[in-house]
Amino acid sequence: MATMKIKKGDTVKIIAGKDKDKEGKVLSVDQKNSKVVVEGINMVSKHSKPSAANQNGGIIQKEAPIDASNVMYVHKGKATRVGFSVENGKKVRVAKSTGEVID
Repeated sequence: MATMKIKKGDTVKIIAGKDKDKEGKVLSVDQKNSKVVVEGINMVSKHSKPSAANQNGGIIQKEAPIDASNVMYVHKGKATRVGFSVENGKKVRVAKSTGEVID
């Protein structure tokens, strides 16, 4: 399985779908299904019954997963593609637009 180019905590721009051109922070990554959950993006209404955690129940707004191919990493305010290179014997992510190491 290939390494994901997007990680938890990254700022990403949505490039397709109903939330196109919005930006947000990645909350979680599902490598197996190639999905990411982005803060405030792809909001869905979930109906929940009253429970110990949620006394009233009702309709809850929450983020749904979005395909990783529909998001683009934001580096210095601009969306850029992400590549990999080996530096000092360690594999690192690199911003394709500037060639700078991300992490």
